[in-house]
Amino acid sequence: MVSLHHPSPLGSGPRPGSRETIVLLAALMALNAIGIDAMIPALADIASHLGVEEENRRQLVIIAYTLGFGVGQLFWGPLADRFGRKPTLLVGIAIYVCFAFVCSAAPSFELLIAGRAFQGAAAAATRVIVLAMVRDLFEGEAMARVMSLVAMVFMVVPVLAPSAGQLILTVGPWQSIFWVLGIYGALIGTWAFLRIPETLREENRRTLRLADLAEGAKAVVTDRQSLGYTLAQTALFAGLLAYIASIQQIVFDVFKRPELIGVVFGAVAAPMALASFTNSKLVGRFGLRRVAHLGVVAFAVLALGHALIATTLGEGLPGFVIGQALVLASFSFCSANMNTLAMERMARVAGMASSIQGVVSTILAALAGFAIGQSFDGTQIPYLWGLALCGLSGLVLVLLTDPRRLFERLPPRHAPAAHGQAPQAG
Repeated sequence: MVSLHHPSPLGSGPRPGSRETIVLLAALMALNAIGIDAMIPALADIASHLGVEEENRRQLVIIAYTLGFGVGQLFWGPLADRFGRKPTLLVGIAIYVCFAFVCSAAPSFELLIAGRAFQGAAAAATRVIVLAMVRDLFEGEAMARVMSLVAMVFMVVPVLAPSAGQLILTVGPWQSIFWVLGIYGALIGTWAFLRIPETLREENRRTLRLADLAEGAKAVVTDRQSLGYTLAQTALFAGLLAYIASIQQIVFDVFKRPELIGVVFGAVAAPMALASFTNSKLVGRFGLRRVAHLGVVAFAVLALGHALIATTLGEGLPGFVIGQALVLASFSFCSANMNTLAMERMARVAGMASSIQGVVSTILAALAGFAIGQSFDGTQIPYLWGLALCGLSGLVLVLLTDPRRLFERLPPRHAPAAHGQAPQAG
């Protein structure tokens, strides 16, 4: 277990232990995953109740939330750099809870989509601030290990959320899923209020003056490592979002097994959680770049292989699940490590960096994932080739970003960042 170090002073308040901190950070990020995954079994009911006849329009319930999540990240980072991580986080959670209940009362599909966009924008606070908090405290492999452990707990959510959504639908209407989201958000917000410390040091606080914001943004987008790994992760994330947007139609309409949607989603998500745990061990032994680069190669090769096999030989539901489990498990060896590499030099502007990187990756990935989802033609083939294209694009971007350090193994650095200082550029 990675020991947590709180550089003093971090403000008054509680100092939770390492396990509680990791679980709390994961639970905060899980607000976003639950907001997406629990909705999947309800898409057909929502469409029927709100008069949506075109099946592909159901995907907007997922995509609108994701786009809101992407845009919202632009604002939370500068606010967190100015006012602190904790108060900004609590405001975001409160807005998330409010819009969960607004969505439950939406009288039309258009108003539901608008509410989902605002709910996603509020959920963006969790992603931005959790990453900034981890960057406040760690660097290098230590940061990647913490992010992997957070991701491991976080990825248990996709295993449970669709089944939980189905269970909720057996005892209540689709609106009750939003009620559960609101209650969960309120509980996690209360836990964070009571137990989470402030991690932003006074000397790293920034103003909201336009000149300071522009300076921070320039530092993020002109750094080759920050921009390159952000774009590479965007390509892979687009594949994951395409999967989330398409899986309901693939299971329901292609394989005709709607009763298995929760099982299928869990069977693909469980290896992702296991891979995240494994990644937390591997980065300390082999280094960030070696694990991340091998992960993106595996993603590209496995996605391309799955598309070729399904197109030429055909496949049943078991083959589809196995193929997707392998591809998306590879994503877990890329995500936390690419986040770390993108944030590695950004300690001085961690909130702004997390915002800009999140905006770029989420919005571009959502648009690409939506385009892949909209190509659904009654088969899984367009989705599989879209996923392969995402993997190949990510690989090319890594090659362009770090051509001289491919598969590099660095000596593990077990110590957390000293007083929030950035590591030396390599």
